[in-house]
Amino acid sequence: MEINGVPLHPLVVHSAVVFTPLAVLAALAYAVPSWRDRLRWPLVVLAAISLVSIWVAHFSGDDLREERFEAATGTFAERLDDHERYADQLRIAVTVFALLAFVSAWLHTRTGTVRTALAAVTVVAALATAVLVFLTGDAGAQATWKIDG
Repeated sequence: MEINGVPLHPLVVHSAVVFTPLAVLAALAYAVPSWRDRLRWPLVVLAAISLVSIWVAHFSGDDLREERFEAATGTFAERLDDHERYADQLRIAVTVFALLAFVSAWLHTRTGTVRTALAAVTVVAALATAVLVFLTGDAGAQATWKIDG
């Protein structure tokens, strides 16, 4: 799929690399007990945008590979494969992160261990998502822009 002659994938990837780190930052801030009430809805919105962006990037990346790079070989193909492997892990991580963010926001009035545990696992999922966004983006950039060997 293209928009004005530009493949959708590089366009939607920008949404993923902007909104996912913002969602991660919101999750980290949400872990501060005194900020939870104020950050509940921003966390939910940012996590939802991140989730949708990454899934759309996945589907558009699959289309791009089929349309333009199916016959890729050599180092370029290996780099694309690395990018796809990280992207597959990222889809799982962002889905788990978003679900945890939604559950944390839904149960934000809970107290004690439940509230602390939900915040903690949401932060862990957010950090895993952040790492995978970086690795996926770097692998994609290496495949696209690295010219040598």
